[in-house]
Amino acid sequence: MDTTYPRQVYHNLRLLEHVNIVTSALYRQMAQDVLADSSVDLVWRQAISHRLSEANLRLERQTVGKDDSY
Repeated sequence: MDTTYPRQVYHNLRLLEHVNIVTSALYRQMAQDVLADSSVDLVWRQAISHRLSEANLRLERQTVGKDDSY
């Protein structure tokens, strides 16, 4: 896999809060696909994993209230 795709996936993860739910789900799935692809350079997979994890934490804080369990 060339580096264009992982680079685009990495960039897309920054846009999660600015796109609709369907596009956000697509970007997250693309990230999961890159993470599962051992032909992608480890540095890219680590960067994407970190960015996806941060996005998931932000989503948790937005959707889970103080009285909710997660």
